[in-house]
Amino acid sequence: MQKDLIKEKYKKKIKLLNKLNKFYYDKSKSIVSDKEYDELKAEIISLEKKYNFLKSKNSPSEIVGHKPSKNFKKDLHRVPMLSLSNAFTEDDLINFEKKILNYLSKDSNFKLYYSTEPKIDGISASLTYKGGKFEKGLSRGDGKEGEDITANLATIKDIPKVIQSEDFPEEIDIRGEVFIKNTDFDNLKEKFANPRNAASGSLRQKNPDDTKKIPLKFIAYTFGYEKGLLANNQFDYLNKLKEWGFKTNPLNRLISGTKNLIKNYIVVEKQRSSLEFDIDGIVYKINDFALQKRLGNVANAPRWAIAHKFSSNKGTSIILDIEIQVGRTGALTPVAKIKPINIGGVVVSNATLHNEDEINRKDIRVGDTVTVERAGDVIPHILSVDINKRPKKSIKFIFPDKCPSCNSKTIKEFNKVTKKFDAVRRCSSEGYFCDKISIEKLKHFVSKEAFNIDGLGKKIVEEFWKLKIIKFPQDIFKIDYKKIEKLEGWGKLSVENLKYSINQKKNIPLEKFIFALGIRHIGLENAKLLSKYFVTFRNFQKLSKKNNYKDLLNIDGIGETQVSSVKNFFANEINVQVLKELEKVLVINNVIVKKNNGQLKDKSFLVTGKLNGISRAEVKSLIEENSGTTVSSVSNKLNYLIIGEKPTKRKVESARELKIKIINQEEFLKMLNKTS
Repeated sequence: MQKDLIKEKYKKKIKLLNKLNKFYYDKSKSIVSDKEYDELKAEIISLEKKYNFLKSKNSPSEIVGHKPSKNFKKDLHRVPMLSLSNAFTEDDLINFEKKILNYLSKDSNFKLYYSTEPKIDGISASLTYKGGKFEKGLSRGDGKEGEDITANLATIKDIPKVIQSEDFPEEIDIRGEVFIKNTDFDNLKEKFANPRNAASGSLRQKNPDDTKKIPLKFIAYTFGYEKGLLANNQFDYLNKLKEWGFKTNPLNRLISGTKNLIKNYIVVEKQRSSLEFDIDGIVYKINDFALQKRLGNVANAPRWAIAHKFSSNKGTSIILDIEIQVGRTGALTPVAKIKPINIGGVVVSNATLHNEDEINRKDIRVGDTVTVERAGDVIPHILSVDINKRPKKSIKFIFPDKCPSCNSKTIKEFNKVTKKFDAVRRCSSEGYFCDKISIEKLKHFVSKEAFNIDGLGKKIVEEFWKLKIIKFPQDIFKIDYKKIEKLEGWGKLSVENLKYSINQKKNIPLEKFIFALGIRHIGLENAKLLSKYFVTFRNFQKLSKKNNYKDLLNIDGIGETQVSSVKNFFANEINVQVLKELEKVLVINNVIVKKNNGQLKDKSFLVTGKLNGISRAEVKSLIEENSGTTVSSVSNKLNYLIIGEKPTKRKVESARELKIKIINQEEFLKMLNKTS
């Protein structure tokens, strides 16, 4: 059974990879980022290494790219066009070099030289020359077989048609990248999403005359088949390419040592935004051809080369509008709606502006030309504003002092710790008075860590809210399923599945229930602490009537910020009513308390000052192991105050006033029959 599940998981990943390859190589379109694509390839190869029963002809270990288009005649590459392994960190480069040295049986003192070449984000092409004449040009295709695009390649001025140099090989397949300069792309923006798509689409025109109209460029960097090449290393070969009339990358370097590779990487990355072509990393090749030959290939990639990918991608766009989004806790987050741009293979149309202070600090306005950065999986954000391109009638953006959802006053809370007002402005309404907060609270209520209701995702919650099917959490468990069955996209089976999922979640542990309420500052860990303290839902519910919120400070890990949030939650009548209604439809399980009879049973402790040779965490663990409890403040519920070096005077004085027993580290350990 387990084997079948693994095979199914593997097949899905292969299917997805095949889909991405088709879009990228056949339709000239990227639908995921390079990082996501690389991660998918790595996951597939990792599965194959772990389980030897997994194999597919479409595996990245077997193929490169995608099968050639049916629109062009196909031809085999005389030497396959291989893919490259990726490096993302300095450790990856160190491991890459170690593997090479191990393979060559060399120690760490052996000096390896690398030809470092910025990786242009264009379309790979292989040019066949015989007797100095350009005869044929192929696309990468699937690495083994490419499309014959000779006529289209012949329109590119950077590609020499005849080479008369005496040292030019008798036969050679010169390989490189076809691309469009960023400045030239400005005139093609309406037709293509990015420069790479423009280059790919132009090369795939059926009529070469159409290709000729596009300002395509070509940079050469390697070779496939060769007969009569007079070069012993990659860097010499690059110099010969220039002598033969080919353009090469001006940032190519010969470097030794991984530390120096990193230095060069940083330099090139800083230049990246000012280059006339897009690059997404740097390729490192062992310079010596003899060593390259010895190292050979692994699967469909050479052992002697690796691509060091850049950590972030940037692009330039224009802010069309600034919208204010309201979150579950009332936080107002400004979002820039920008003219869509492709960054790292992903079309970006939104960028976070973080908060009011960030907008003021950078003086971000509607109409501004901005640099947008998308680093890894981080939400795209505005890096800087080009003031020189700002419209003359530009108006400073004023952050709203009223909530755009409910028109309540927006506030900045004073932080007692930092003695400053928070950067985030919030809606002052509590509970479910604000529509936007309500929707976000409902999304949180059904989320994975909370009720985890299958089939009730964020979009469906929004849809049900708009249709007035749900407004409060209790409505989820009273849904009119007949009404849903009539909605577009819903049928009897999907409704039955939703009904089953909801009914399954009517029984929930207290900790998950408290977390699901979405009380500000009460995450899952704090919800666990509160549930252990209250034990039952009734005890939690009675908190508002007893009004003894200060007692919560005795819970180790719960501070004044959390207590204030719980107090504000219960101060809202709608929240209290929601709890009453949920009690009617749910089974909220009590916390199972372990009955221990340790030496510290029914005794509470608080530590102040530095202890000798033992951490507070260890003391807390010892107390709990022996059935005692720890608290975070001095009160009449405290039994023992343990003092170390330089204790807090206020705590000591308070303990004396309340006649709480004060003990030192040695006395505490004696209670456990231990010695320090």
